[in-house]
Amino acid sequence: MTDQIVPAAAAGPHGSIPIAPWPGELVPLDVGEVFVRTAPALPDAEPAVFVHGLGGSAVNWTDLMDQLSQPDEGRLAAPALACQALDLPGFGFSPTPPDGDYALDARAAAVIALIEKRANWPVHLVGNSMGGAIATKIAAHRPDLVRTLTLISPALPDLRPRLLPMRLALVSAPGVGRLIMSKMQQLPAEKRTDMTIMDLYADPRLMLPERRAEAIAEVVRRDSLGYAGEALIESGRALVGEYMRRGRGSLWADAALVSAPTLVIHGSHDRLVNPVTAARAARTFRNGRAVVLPRVGHVAMMERPDLVTGEMREFLAARRVSG
Repeated sequence: MTDQIVPAAAAGPHGSIPIAPWPGELVPLDVGEVFVRTAPALPDAEPAVFVHGLGGSAVNWTDLMDQLSQPDEGRLAAPALACQALDLPGFGFSPTPPDGDYALDARAAAVIALIEKRANWPVHLVGNSMGGAIATKIAAHRPDLVRTLTLISPALPDLRPRLLPMRLALVSAPGVGRLIMSKMQQLPAEKRTDMTIMDLYADPRLMLPERRAEAIAEVVRRDSLGYAGEALIESGRALVGEYMRRGRGSLWADAALVSAPTLVIHGSHDRLVNPVTAARAARTFRNGRAVVLPRVGHVAMMERPDLVTGEMREFLAARRVSG
């Protein structure tokens, strides 16, 4: 759809005035530099790391990080979190990976390097979409680093045909992706932003005008980078390749290895990741719980951070009680 999105006159459920994206800095790692945004934390807050999805960035977590970094004044008494979100190499303000490797294993290595650099683990690891797949790999193979795992619409393989995933596969095809990206860049940034919001949100009106303006500005900025299209295509190709993998080393096999308590959150109106995979996730993760949020799309932490905060606090409080 190409109609311009008209945000609702009333604010979304997560507040009347959105906060500015958290400030960040480039952090040097053995695998290259990554840009990391950090929210202010309480003295006794527990460390948490947030990993965005394909085409996203650390600002996808702004509102959720704001809520989770605050003390829980409800009956649950869930721990406050010391929240950090990184831009994966090639996205946001992070430069491209020095070795040009956009595979999910390389992405996981960057997140692991950041956690080890901060030297404050185990962390509460949170991932959305492709970031959920990356977080699953980390939890499976470095359980020492992960206290709990929260996955929001994780990109775990599901080969049932759906329009948007099929579109991703097409963009990832050799030669085709660059042609499609070239044609897309001829559209105004506002139109491209609204098309993305329509894909990601169940109710696009819940995106506040300030958030939409931020997204448009980011599209314009990314257009000026010579590598932005390549980073998106190569990352999409890597994700499609993971979907095709079978047996040991596959994402579902990794999910079965995860020992950390796991919360999987899906949106009932997700157009990218089929919410019916929540049932498989509940069966596969050893210590997992899956929920489906009604009338929510692919980026629940952006569309309804209040609901995600509620689910996460209940989950984290239960983990604290159980030890």
